Amino acid sequence: MRPLWQYLQNYLQPNHSLTQQVGLYPAQASVMVLFTDAENPEMIFTLRAQHLTNHPGEVAFPGGMWETGDNTLLDTALRESHEEIGLSPAAVKLLGACKPRATRAGVRVTPFVGVIDPAIELVPCPDELDAVFRVPLSAFRAGIQTRTDIFSHAGKSWRVPAYQHEGYEIWGFTAALTQEIITAVFNATDEVLPIE
Repeated sequence: MRPLWQYLQNYLQPNHSLTQQVGLYPAQASVMVLFTDAENPEMIFTLRAQHLTNHPGEVAFPGGMWETGDNTLLDTALRESHEEIGLSPAAVKLLGACKPRATRAGVRVTPFVGVIDPAIELVPCPDELDAVFRVPLSAFRAGIQTRTDIFSHAGKSWRVPAYQHEGYEIWGFTAALTQEIITAVFNATDEVLPIE
């Protein structure tokens, strides 16, 4: 395993089990944050279809709501990734998970992080997506943040960056999760992440 992925694996949570919490977060979901195992790794994002009822036209990670047929939230993330972008679960090298977090709609989301071969063709399902695209880590390092949004909920406020890349805008929940992982990556030494 290359040093960058070992570094991320050490940063992430190792527990992939489903913890169905009733009450505060009766709804559970998971997403798959994917990197390509390239010399200049890329993050994989999707553009939700304009015809969808929820979050149409927004950039997201592959993922969705837990279903009763899913044994774990990891199963959910892998199933949704297969349905949305045609990615075989066997093609994902899992590194771990980020801490679960709640959306403003009250959904508890567990983000998983994995690595795939950069040569794998990813095809967006037209029922759910308008596009699937990649953003090199070098682009984030070069600076593609365009603004900082302030979100408030239940008496708390927090600042979240917004990014622009080749016409795509990454903001909100997806941008907050991106920032967390990118910050962890960029805390690595140059020997781990030799990107100009």
